[in-house]
Amino acid sequence: MADSAVGRWNIGIGLGLMVLFMLYGFFLIYMRDFAPGREAWIAGANVSPHFEARLAHAHGNLFSLLNIVFGALLLWLPVRPRRARWISVLALIGLLMPIGILSEIYLGLPPVLVLLGAVSITAGTALFALELIGMDVTDSPLS
Repeated sequence: MADSAVGRWNIGIGLGLMVLFMLYGFFLIYMRDFAPGREAWIAGANVSPHFEARLAHAHGNLFSLLNIVFGALLLWLPVRPRRARWISVLALIGLLMPIGILSEIYLGLPPVLVLLGAVSITAGTALFALELIGMDVTDSPLS
């Protein structure tokens, strides 16, 4: 079974970033519904940077939730320790995708973090799927 720190990191960081992206959602609601000049914000809702802001909010919460789920599964299932560490790290690096979108919007950075995060979460998910397909379920506490 995987080291318990592996899953706990994914759950803890996932929950922490989920809170931040939820708060960012409140900011987006404020800008759309209450901020002075909200009509201009609404008019630009489907173009940059407003569209990307919504992408960051949605993907930030989704990838946070994926980390929480992955962390729980890594704690509960008999995933090989080395494989569990890879899955955990790749899922955590995946959080760079929504952070990268925000860094593009607010800091003008290139989309390197977006690409790194997207490739990482995809690789981690694929690796986890392969691990689960090959797992002996009789070893699982869920069986």
